[in-house]
Amino acid sequence: MKLICGRYRFLLERPLVMGVVNLTEDSFSDGGRLLDPERAVAHARELVAAGADIIDLGAESTRPGATAVEAAVEIERLVPVLDALRDCGAALSVDTRKAAVMTVALAAGADMINDVNGFRDEGAIDAVRGSAAGLCVMHMQGTPEIMQEAPSYRDPVGEVAQFLRGRADTLEKAGVARERIVLDPGIGFGKSLVHNLQLLAGLDVIAALGLPVLVGVSRKSMIGTITGRDVDERLAGSIAAMLCAVSRGARIVRVHDVAASRDALVVWQAIAEAGSSTAQIQQEG
Repeated sequence: MKLICGRYRFLLERPLVMGVVNLTEDSFSDGGRLLDPERAVAHARELVAAGADIIDLGAESTRPGATAVEAAVEIERLVPVLDALRDCGAALSVDTRKAAVMTVALAAGADMINDVNGFRDEGAIDAVRGSAAGLCVMHMQGTPEIMQEAPSYRDPVGEVAQFLRGRADTLEKAGVARERIVLDPGIGFGKSLVHNLQLLAGLDVIAALGLPVLVGVSRKSMIGTITGRDVDERLAGSIAAMLCAVSRGARIVRVHDVAASRDALVVWQAIAEAGSSTAQIQQEG
């Protein structure tokens, strides 16, 4: 399995780490701390030094209850940071659901477009199809403004898998190479705690679709609900959920705490490889 991601080609032999940089004034995790471009660039470079393979830049908050911002505002926030990070040593992802922002971001050097709306907005597919960018298709029930009011599913895993398969098929029919497509079940986007847990437990069903799976659980409210911890005290719970996702097939993890997450993944990978070697020796014996 490989991923074509703009200037980068990832073989996905190990899980990739995507570091989060929120260029917003109302993010749930950092509350506008990185709205200043210089601070955002400095933080992104710190994440790369800590081991991030991809930097995910978001200029519109999609936390529950967030209101949309104009495309011009997103572009104003994104372009200076993209320009400054073009040679930072990591792939650059832009988290947006607007076709106009996608077009500008790609022209400014973005290697991936991460769309919480699954490229359903008018013009979104046209904006990305001619590029070489990786495309992350996420599932979201509703919109950020209302998605957590009353999420409802009969079969969360089956319904999310069906949606993601359908969007991937649509992209392929539009001329997008399969190697550019990533799937994200959208933990916390129009899901209750039970829905989130069921999706993580059944992530192997989504991974079986044969495309790289991205999972973002870092610092999310589900971690706080389970542990009782505030947003800045959720590292241990976030890593536990991340490793569960990786063990069920996730190949990209979206995190705030890159160094700690990278360490956890290195240890997990070493154990997994040792287990594979032991099984092969036993089989040969």
